[in-house]
Amino acid sequence: MNKQQAIVKKILPNIKNIIMVASGKGGVGKSTVAAGLALSLAMDGHAVGLLDADIYGPSVPTLFNLHGEQPSIAEQDGKTVIEPFIKFGIRAMSIGFFINPKQAMLWRGPMASNGLQQLLDETNWGQLDYLVIDTPPGTGDIHLSLLQQYEISGVIIVTTPQKIALDDVQKAISMFKNEHVSVPVLGIVENMAWFSPSKHPKEKYFLFGQGGGELLSKTFNIPFLAQIPLNEDICSICDGGNLNDLLNDIAVKNGFDELLKGVTNPATELVN
Repeated sequence: MNKQQAIVKKILPNIKNIIMVASGKGGVGKSTVAAGLALSLAMDGHAVGLLDADIYGPSVPTLFNLHGEQPSIAEQDGKTVIEPFIKFGIRAMSIGFFINPKQAMLWRGPMASNGLQQLLDETNWGQLDYLVIDTPPGTGDIHLSLLQQYEISGVIIVTTPQKIALDDVQKAISMFKNEHVSVPVLGIVENMAWFSPSKHPKEKYFLFGQGGGELLSKTFNIPFLAQIPLNEDICSICDGGNLNDLLNDIAVKNGFDELLKGVTNPATELVN
């Protein structure tokens, strides 16, 4: 990425803040964290959109119970726009609404980036306080396209507690801290921090170890925003598209409340 590419970026005038949710590897619950953040922001009274930028593994159709649904197309000011689905107070858009989920996405990097750009530019987001973007795992074309082409307000890094998973996460943090990128890393979210049975919320079982998120925070001198626990209901809630039930568990809600504070009152001040 050269300096000229880093300078020329689009500003989406109707969106005050764009927050990327990223991870170094898959399987850390990044999409659940992104959707839970969007839900928390909406419940806090903010106008929120959620863009599923995971071109090869979209999750929004499942999380919002919108399998088989296709957005409508409309004309606005002489331009064709895509109408997002509005559910749980969130304007949601995903490439998954336009593809057959049983077919593999045989898109090379440039085609995937162009598809993402079309979703961002042509979706009728309305006036948003926050647009949360759920990015693919790792560091690749999608991330670079977003960072090169758009003014990103900040990024949240999602990890799990085990220290063996940290090498991949460190690469992601290094990408965002690169001098040619310089996107504020708002902080670390440690997902699946422990397991607590719903009927015994005071019990904590550290199935995936302890200390990974805190270690990353200290190593890179960035905030440790939240720990979000796991319970036996989260999987069925997400698979069933009942996102509105995600925050029914008090420990899970407390974790997302801490994340909400980190986004709405960050060390690096965003637009309110």
